[in-house]
Amino acid sequence: MRLDKLLAHTGYGTRTEVKKLLKSKEVKVDGVVVKDAKVKVDLSKQCVTVFDEVVEYREFVYLMMNKPQDCLSATRDQRYRTVIDLLDDYYLMFDVAPAGRLDRDTEGLVLLTNDGKLAHEIISPKKDVYKRYVAHVTGELTDEKLNQLETGVEILDGTGEVFSTKPAKVKILQKNDEWTEVEICITEGKFHQVKRMFASVGGKVIYLKRLAIGGLELDESLELGEYRELTDEELALLTFAHQE
Repeated sequence: MRLDKLLAHTGYGTRTEVKKLLKSKEVKVDGVVVKDAKVKVDLSKQCVTVFDEVVEYREFVYLMMNKPQDCLSATRDQRYRTVIDLLDDYYLMFDVAPAGRLDRDTEGLVLLTNDGKLAHEIISPKKDVYKRYVAHVTGELTDEKLNQLETGVEILDGTGEVFSTKPAKVKILQKNDEWTEVEICITEGKFHQVKRMFASVGGKVIYLKRLAIGGLELDESLELGEYRELTDEELALLTFAHQE
């Protein structure tokens, strides 16, 4: 990797700022001052230091966010804030993106990463990675309707095409006079899928939150809009393509 790119990606500033840093003679490769931004380095074989501190480069970053409402699971948008807008500048240099879609008015777990392979494993319906949600639903939810959801229903997929959902896991958690709290697990992520699924059996989702992706559970200590890096143990949970 070019030295200027390495320094930019590890938080030492923009390319312009990195060039000024190189001119200061504070950047060394294997103990030798280097001022040429085009020099290529291999951190597996060489030691790069800035102000005598070793530069450590990370190829991949994995972040867990508790997404608030009125926020898009996207990298940029002209009208609404996105999950990327909530990140500190340090993480912006890694070009992370949300792994999968979470509707603007839906809260909860979003994984942000620059590991495209892992993101594909999570998103692809063929991998059968369950995403678990809690929903507040108005309308009567009979056993027959729950069975329909678990078997699969037909909905519009956001492009106007009819889409048959894969079997879901559905469980009623509690009821009150206004709505029913339901836990639902699906392996797909079509546009407004959970809302459309309940609508297909006469229900209306008035609140939706994602709690888990596969074995990765949302850290409930995270306030809405907060995020943190995954632990090694949490990352290991996402390496399994199939979840029971």
